[in-house]
Amino acid sequence: MKVTCEFRSMNIVEQVSFNTEGYEIINITEKIQELVILHEFRKGLVNLSILHTSASLTLQENASQDVLNDIRTFLSNLVPDSANYLHDVEGPDDMPAHLKTLITNTNLTVSVVSKKLVLGVWQGIYLCEWRKFGQTRSINVHLLGE
Repeated sequence: MKVTCEFRSMNIVEQVSFNTEGYEIINITEKIQELVILHEFRKGLVNLSILHTSASLTLQENASQDVLNDIRTFLSNLVPDSANYLHDVEGPDDMPAHLKTLITNTNLTVSVVSKKLVLGVWQGIYLCEWRKFGQTRSINVHLLGE
């Protein structure tokens, strides 16, 4: 018996940018899902890499804004804006932003099945802007699969 399997390998890398307004957590799930559909990506993995050291990525609850507000409050208490940091080349909010990025994620990998991101009912993909003022943030989106 001969079994054949058709596999259309995909290896696509795109860069997407988001303008932030400063110290916010932005739901980017829809934009990532749009790329999956645009490339007719059926199944595999999507790897997201943010190309900055003062912003990060996270998977988090998408049902209550209170969760995101509590995360910002928690990280602000954990990493205060003024703590006699040595590094302030880009301003006094720079080092606290680096520390918040240090304890969160700069890369995420999400499965795709049937052209759909595999996320829990209450999960979303978020870009976390840790600087006080708006920035343009770039994320590499790597689709690997079929």
